[in-house]
Amino acid sequence: MSLLIHGGKVLNSKSMDLEQADILIQEDRISAVGPNLPAFDDAQKLNAVDQIILPGLINAHTHAHNNLLKASGDNWTLEDLLNHGAALNSNRTIEAQYVSAAIGAVEMIKTGCTATFDMFMSFPSPNDESIEAVVRAYTDVGLRAVVAPAVADIVFYRTVPGLLDLIPKALRQRVESIQASPTEGLLRMTENAIQRWNGSAGGRIHLGVAPTIPGQCTDTFLAGCLRLLQEYGVRLHTHLAETKVQALYGVQRWGKTIVGHLADIGLLGPHFIGGHGVWLTDEDIQLLADTGSLIVHNPASNLKLGSGIAPIREMLDRGITVGLGADGSMSSDNQNLFEAMRFAALVGKVRFPHRPLRWVGALDVWKMATSGSATLLGMMDDIGSIAPGRKADLILLQSDSVFLRPLNHVINALVYTESGADVTTVLIDGRMVLHHGRMLTVDESRLRSQAQEGAESVRKQNTKDWAFAEQLAPYISAACQKTIKTSFPVNRYAVPIESEP
Repeated sequence: MSLLIHGGKVLNSKSMDLEQADILIQEDRISAVGPNLPAFDDAQKLNAVDQIILPGLINAHTHAHNNLLKASGDNWTLEDLLNHGAALNSNRTIEAQYVSAAIGAVEMIKTGCTATFDMFMSFPSPNDESIEAVVRAYTDVGLRAVVAPAVADIVFYRTVPGLLDLIPKALRQRVESIQASPTEGLLRMTENAIQRWNGSAGGRIHLGVAPTIPGQCTDTFLAGCLRLLQEYGVRLHTHLAETKVQALYGVQRWGKTIVGHLADIGLLGPHFIGGHGVWLTDEDIQLLADTGSLIVHNPASNLKLGSGIAPIREMLDRGITVGLGADGSMSSDNQNLFEAMRFAALVGKVRFPHRPLRWVGALDVWKMATSGSATLLGMMDDIGSIAPGRKADLILLQSDSVFLRPLNHVINALVYTESGADVTTVLIDGRMVLHHGRMLTVDESRLRSQAQEGAESVRKQNTKDWAFAEQLAPYISAACQKTIKTSFPVNRYAVPIESEP
């Protein structure tokens, strides 16, 4: 099968400007890029006049399970969100797991994303059936994905310093009765998933390892994850120092920072992806750089959950590869990488007043969402740019639009002004999955109806879990407020903690 995309303007990955060019695709890869390309006799043709052709954006950090109950919380910290884990995720059918992943995949495609790294969760933990449902969803929709079932073998409530001491006795007994899934069972489940689905869907689906938060994992479990990395060559993705509470718990537990401990046990390296990295010290950043470890920036959720502003400029200066994520729709509300790019290019500027040379700019962010995220997914030679030999993961944008006219600087316009509304056509592996704004792979209308039904069912069935979470909420808030007053080598909030009333 061959396809000629003709008449459009293609983003040149070297000059970062638009040039009139055709793209010839054979099977799943780009075979040629240039003006007036000849087509094979049997080639299909796609008219791209008045279209801008870009490499597909890559969402390097999301959570498929969040899509079913997106925007359910407001003014929550990350700890509030984790406290509501059972209320948000219990009593889901396998079909609901499928729908949640599929509706998120559709949202990503319709806003120009062609690949993702998904740390999906299932309550109390993923199993073969829920993993299969997520893999099937991405396969059916056509999105390229690394799927990593996110798991832990320590209960969240035990990782908030001082929390158990604050909870009244009767409520505390219930909290202490909650047990994590067995360590060896989680490792077997993850290994089985890798063996069963890694490289499926014609190579579009890969599996990863996701110890969800280091503080919620025993060293035995982390060592087991390291074994899986070494044996199968997959990627490991974790939430790294996302909040000050996590950072301080790490120091309390290990006597050093989270990154310092991960370095000690050999987990850092080119296969290690740290999500967020908000509360990293200068020494942490250097350790990550020295080991070739990777970071994914999630600016929208860092802001909405009040976690802080990540030191992205310092990471880039040390040569760390940084990707970009939308994060889950419970913490940043959508899967729109254009919005994530805008946040990423804006939020760090306030850290360096009147020092624009230290600011993270549009070109930095564009690279995060393309080549940077491609590196995080382990696909740096296949996706993230338009060139012969690369996978044909492409998006077409309507150029004559309110967002892109007048077009004065293409990268600035894509990062600061484009909303994703101009995406008309998306190809993944050379296959058209969206055309004229319409999904070609799944029934989007039916998915939306199923998602609404699933969300209403979860809310109805989980009223007791909601009540339990609400009972615990004030104690979690009190414990976190007390904890964050403890000194730490860096401050990633917008104000010094001492200045709060």
